[in-house]
Amino acid sequence: MTTAPSVAETNFDAVAAVYDDVFAAHVREHYLGKRTAYIFRHAPATTALDVGAGTGLLAERLHDLGIGVAALDPFPQMLDRLGERRPEIPRLVGRGHDLPVPDDAFDLVYSVAVMHHIADPELVQRTLAEMVRAARPGGRVLVWDHNPLNPYWPLIMRRVPQDSGAERLVPMAELIAGLTAAGAEIVRAERLGLMPEFVPPSLLGLATRIERAVESTPGVRTMCAHNVVLAVKG
Repeated sequence: MTTAPSVAETNFDAVAAVYDDVFAAHVREHYLGKRTAYIFRHAPATTALDVGAGTGLLAERLHDLGIGVAALDPFPQMLDRLGERRPEIPRLVGRGHDLPVPDDAFDLVYSVAVMHHIADPELVQRTLAEMVRAARPGGRVLVWDHNPLNPYWPLIMRRVPQDSGAERLVPMAELIAGLTAAGAEIVRAERLGLMPEFVPPSLLGLATRIERAVESTPGVRTMCAHNVVLAVKG
């Protein structure tokens, strides 16, 4: 049985107008570039499904680079922001644990900063299984989410409008177990990212070099901001 959170989940429609401005533009661009580069390096695709796309910034970026992306989110006003910028990108209203798409439909199915909002362990597992179902055989499933071992997240999450207190930071082991149980094979599991939201533009280059050093240092990299798990569907 699914346990209801003690605090109501965020109504993202209510924050859609301000969502993209929560973090500074240069920090947002840093992570957009980082995730785009990761996908092209490790999970190249012709078609993709963005699960929990929000306002669709990453879907838009991938679309502009030639990937046929469909953006899915349970909050239509979030998707409306994408529609204002790129009306040609397909938009689907739905939740990750019950994807309104056929089996074996996409080269890549990915989610970014979604699982900690789903929170409930049963729904997280069902969402991972649905993502595997929607990927074609041999396709990739990518989960990029908050790392609970990073001590900075609780501070950030108290300051941003999209976090209500109902969130749960999902451990990497749970992501791996859910994807494996759904029949996918783990290709990569790593921790990436360490760009504080308060870094000024003048220090972005230095912060990027520090981030890369931390990502490549055993032990220390467990403190990176994100768990990144890539799997292939058998």
